[in-house]
Amino acid sequence: MPTRLRRAGLWLALLGTFLLSAGARADSLSILDATFAEAASASTPQISTAELRRILATNQMVVIDTRSRAEFDAGHIPGARRVEAGADGPVAAVDRMLNGNRAASVVLYCNGPFCQASRRLGDQLAKAGFTQVHRYQLGIPVWRALGGPTEIELPGIVRVFGVDRSAVFIDTRPPDEFAAGSVPTAANLPVEALLGGTATPLPLPEDDFNRRIILFGRDGAQARRVAEALATRPWHNVAYFPGSASELIAVLK
Repeated sequence: MPTRLRRAGLWLALLGTFLLSAGARADSLSILDATFAEAASASTPQISTAELRRILATNQMVVIDTRSRAEFDAGHIPGARRVEAGADGPVAAVDRMLNGNRAASVVLYCNGPFCQASRRLGDQLAKAGFTQVHRYQLGIPVWRALGGPTEIELPGIVRVFGVDRSAVFIDTRPPDEFAAGSVPTAANLPVEALLGGTATPLPLPEDDFNRRIILFGRDGAQARRVAEALATRPWHNVAYFPGSASELIAVLK
């Protein structure tokens, strides 16, 4: 949609204007190494996109999504966990998540540079004695804009399927499995055809490169391979389902 496209353009403009790492020259800084400029007095340090990629690859920190359940279900960074706060609040929930280890390394994120959720929880955790709290303040919009893979949960897909008629569903399984039954309205884009360069033309929208695209396959790994291949293409709003096509088809019949 045009509004989504303008929003994506705004994030990219923000990247060019505001993202500077302390002590680094803008003309020598990779956008993947950038963080959001903020007051030096912030209680929790930031990490860059490149650092978050390394953290996820090595599983060396707990990555926490500080947004609502509905937002998490609609799309989150793979491997992230959501704070399920009870009556005792989010700090106690994080304490339980970390089994009481307040020296454990964690990364918080939310809805982008100006979102306050990760800053607020970071401040609360620091005051409570958590000593290794970091923030990916660029958040899910910039992660997505820079080609980071995004997972969408089943409740999020059900909601999208019911209300967003512009969403594009892509089945990444081989043609014979697709022909045997798939999600209504889904197009077929086999992972091997995409990677081998034989999938032409691609069954993807070219009228708006920020339209929502949801990938699913035999399993989450198959769908993710297509998501990662599309990271170097111009589509900005791609998410993959970590479950199976059979599970999704059963729910969306």
